[in-house]
Amino acid sequence: MNSDVTNYSVIGRIGEGAHGLVFKARHLPSGRVVALKKILIKNIDDGIPINVLREIKALQLLRCKYVIKMYDMFPRGMSLVLVLEYMCYGLWEMLHHNQAELTLPRVKTYAQMLLKGTRYMHAHYIMHRDLKPANLLINHEGILKIADLGLARLYWPDGGRPYSHQVATRWYRAPELLYGARYYSEKVDLWSVGCIIAEIITKQPLFAGESDIEQLAIVLQRLGTPTEETWPNHSELPDYHKITFPESLPMSWNDLLPGVDADAVHLIKSFILYDAQKRISAKEALRHPWFQNWPLPASLHDMLKPSVIKPK
Repeated sequence: MNSDVTNYSVIGRIGEGAHGLVFKARHLPSGRVVALKKILIKNIDDGIPINVLREIKALQLLRCKYVIKMYDMFPRGMSLVLVLEYMCYGLWEMLHHNQAELTLPRVKTYAQMLLKGTRYMHAHYIMHRDLKPANLLINHEGILKIADLGLARLYWPDGGRPYSHQVATRWYRAPELLYGARYYSEKVDLWSVGCIIAEIITKQPLFAGESDIEQLAIVLQRLGTPTEETWPNHSELPDYHKITFPESLPMSWNDLLPGVDADAVHLIKSFILYDAQKRISAKEALRHPWFQNWPLPASLHDMLKPSVIKPK
């Protein structure tokens, strides 16, 4: 594609993200429908914001069927425009504004695609740090893709490098981040994945706090007070001693996920662990029995037929 705004005809506005507006447009030379993400550069003297540079670098590096594709980018006045793959649907809307129930094959297919995209990112040493249903988009072929990589970072398997703990949307934020951890790994994504899979199945968020403190309180109440056995060295986290919570025993997973079959519960439990090192990897999760005992849809396109969500 050519890096010139005159090559695009705007069809309509899709929405507004944290860093700019997103428009649906047509690339005139090819006829391809795309999404234009217009990012305002507030102070041109300061250059392009670091989070935008990280998103661009991550999108350039990640060439995967299950990660959104960036075709091009170009300057436009005081803005930078990213030309992205156009996606018709959002998983959040499909879960919370869809009158039709998701079939089990569709639920498993979405979970599988999320895991494949996450496996690919982690294989390339990139952690997303903001996985949530709102950042998972679905195209007209029914393929789910990971989007919004503004918080993505390269990581090193041996660790030893500090990062910001102010990442990940609250409901999907790993407990080590809630306690202010600066040293962490791609395992924070895996906690988010477990929360997302639970939400795909039940259409309800697993941990829905209205503040960071309430979020942590809900996690501790439902999973029980952590111990050195369940979470080694947790008392050394930066914010651990800033607040105390009543002692609590873990709730039954049958109460946390009522009516969910045992294999699905086992998979979700494998992600939702205090000890980040024990969380199942995306690669391991794809081999879990939950994906083996039910046929996936023969055609991804067929998955969208029962949906009442209208394309953007």
